[in-house]
Amino acid sequence: MTLTILGGGVMGLCIATELTRRGIPAAILDEAPSPQACSWWAGGMLAPYCEGESANEAVLRHGLGAADWWQAQGVPVTRNGTLVVSLARDAGALARFARRSRGHRMLDAPGIAALEPDLGARFSRALFFEPEAHLAPRQALAILSERLGRTDTTAGTVIDCRGLSAREALRDLRGVRGEMVVIRCPEITLSRPIRLLHPRMPLYVVPRGDGVFMLGATMVESDRRGRPTARAVLELLSAAFALHPALAEAEVLELGADARPAFPDNLPRIRRVGGVIHANGLYRHGFLLAPAVAGMVADHLQHQTRPEFMDADHD
Repeated sequence: MTLTILGGGVMGLCIATELTRRGIPAAILDEAPSPQACSWWAGGMLAPYCEGESANEAVLRHGLGAADWWQAQGVPVTRNGTLVVSLARDAGALARFARRSRGHRMLDAPGIAALEPDLGARFSRALFFEPEAHLAPRQALAILSERLGRTDTTAGTVIDCRGLSAREALRDLRGVRGEMVVIRCPEITLSRPIRLLHPRMPLYVVPRGDGVFMLGATMVESDRRGRPTARAVLELLSAAFALHPALAEAEVLELGADARPAFPDNLPRIRRVGGVIHANGLYRHGFLLAPAVAGMVADHLQHQTRPEFMDADHD
């Protein structure tokens, strides 16, 4: 069996890795991961319980194995959980989040301080999702990429993982724009992703080490790529200041934006169109769901199974 994978983002790399792991040769028709890949700008949170607060239950179910899969590939995974907080005026949002999710325990101020000393005096209540994890997306992409073969021509079965670039074949695919800011603030230390339930701009802050943090959260129905808007940057930074005032003095290292591929229900799809297998639509769950989708594609090719995320053929 000969396989060519179009697209070297997280979906293509995970599928190629899973096929290779099973002894099925697969070559990627794409360059090494770069800022042109949507997954380059990802947060890298492996947070199935938090995502389950608003996502389809399949996201939680299939995302639970993501951290183990990435670790099995030799990718460093930090298993410190996720902390969800809100300002006192938004206590109702924290209560709603608790009702709509599972896998957490409620912390008081001393409990918060025990986990994150720089936040303990700022928040009186928080939800701690202890089983969750995070990774550094660009490092993860590089580790997978360097082990895989590449090609400059298609041969055999083609698996298309090009995200929004595949819209000519996947007419119901849409873009959901995400924007991010990377900052350096040595004045504070965080050991795990923090989610702030902010009324205008729900924020996540992901530690990258050495005082570097990635700020993100925007979800705009748009396929526009390129730099983030001034409004998005201002709102992200304003929400960050609400988390901790020391972030007002942070050094801005990087700004980025891209459009995530999504289907109407925000779940991924495996679909045959014109003899090509498409794996697409990771939405905001790229690093969380790509391993599960990769396993489904591999099972389909090996054992002719019909995966949960597989649509009827569109030939």
